[in-house]
Amino acid sequence: MVIVVGWLVRKTINVAPWVEQRPMEVASGDGALSLLPVQVGLGVFLAVATSLFALLISAYHMRMMEADWATLALPRVLWLNTALLILASVAMQWTRGAARWGPMDNVRKGLIAAGVFTFAFLAGQLWAWQQLNATGHFELSNPAYAFFILLTTLHGIHLLGGLLVWARTTARAMRGVELAKVRLSVELCTLYWHYLLLVWAVLFAVLLHTHR
Repeated sequence: MVIVVGWLVRKTINVAPWVEQRPMEVASGDGALSLLPVQVGLGVFLAVATSLFALLISAYHMRMMEADWATLALPRVLWLNTALLILASVAMQWTRGAARWGPMDNVRKGLIAAGVFTFAFLAGQLWAWQQLNATGHFELSNPAYAFFILLTTLHGIHLLGGLLVWARTTARAMRGVELAKVRLSVELCTLYWHYLLLVWAVLFAVLLHTHR
């Protein structure tokens, strides 16, 4: 995952604009779809990540059938965290529109807002861990708690990977580069944030269904 994120950062930030704008054909014929290499790379990465989360959810359901499974009460702060991630995704979508039509000042505001909501979401996840610790569930021997930590940590790591690209894009926007030079990065970040919001919605629904 780290290798793929690093490659995406290099492709979206460090490659010359004339290289970025060179599409690749992913299908032949009149209906061919032209995509940039970085877009194809992100699509492959999301497919792999989806498979990983699907496997973990399947393992979660199988593990909870064992006799030693003990359910735990989910912290209510997870509802707030979900709202924060929704706001982050909305902010990224708004930024995407600003990157298409301008002005650049709106792109800066949107990127900052998305970053603030995302960092607040991650802080809220740490708060949820602390709440579980306060209730005495901070034991990895408890499979329910271990899976909660695993799922939320993996999702958080994916968000941190996206924040690397977000930070580079925001830094370039703050330096006053041309709007066209950050548009691709903003669009890819927007797609990634929407994807992670969907992943979290699924994970949260699974946790709610199996915990009380």
